[in-house]
Amino acid sequence: MLMREQTDNSGNLESLMNKTGINAKLQGYILNSVALHSYPAPGVLIGAIMVDYALELLGTTPDEKLFAVCETPKCLPDALQAIAHATIGNKRLTVLPIGKFAFTLNISSKQAAVDAVRVFVDIKKLKNFATINHWFINSPLYDRHRMADTLQEEIFTAGRDILSFEWVKVGTTQKPQWNSVMCPDCGDMVPDYMLENNKCAACGSKGYYEKIQK
Repeated sequence: MLMREQTDNSGNLESLMNKTGINAKLQGYILNSVALHSYPAPGVLIGAIMVDYALELLGTTPDEKLFAVCETPKCLPDALQAIAHATIGNKRLTVLPIGKFAFTLNISSKQAAVDAVRVFVDIKKLKNFATINHWFINSPLYDRHRMADTLQEEIFTAGRDILSFEWVKVGTTQKPQWNSVMCPDCGDMVPDYMLENNKCAACGSKGYYEKIQK
C-alpha cells in the first residue's frame, strides 16, 4: 500500500505520469515522496527520479541499508527519506547546504571509505527542456501560476535525460561510543561527545530560544 495522502492535484499527477509512461515502481516512489513533502513540488518529483536512478546504478533496492549525503536542504532530502529510507533521524542522511541539486548514495560499509554514486541535475542537459530550465535557474520567464502543470509534464517526459552521475568515494561515520552527562548550566542530560566547553550546545553556540515566564 502506498503511504500517501491526497494532494490538491494528485489525480492530475497520476494522469500525467500515465500519459508520459512512468512505470509503476517509479510512480510509487513519486507518490510516496509527494506524500512526505505534503505537495508535488518540482524538486520532489525530480528527486524521486534521481533516487530511482541511483538505486539502479548501485544495483540495489530500498530494502538495503543505504546512506546519503544531500547537497541541498530543498525538496531533495524528502525523496531520499521516502524512497531510500535514509533519514536524519536514523542518521543515514546528511544534508549539506551547498546549493547543488545533487546527492551521493552508498550501501552500508564497515570500511572507513566506500564507493558511492553521485547523481545530479546536469545544467548542460536542460537546454532541451525549456520549462525545467527556467524553473531550475529561477528565471523570471517561469510563472508558477501558469506553468505548474507544464513543468510537471516536462519533468516526467524528461525523466533521467536531465541527469548525470559519477562514481565517487565517501567517508563513513561509525556509531560512536558515548556516555550521558549533565550540562552544568541547564541541568539537561546530553551525550558527552556533544559538549562544547563542558556544557551543552544549547547553552552555547546552538542556543535558539530564551525562557520566558507565563
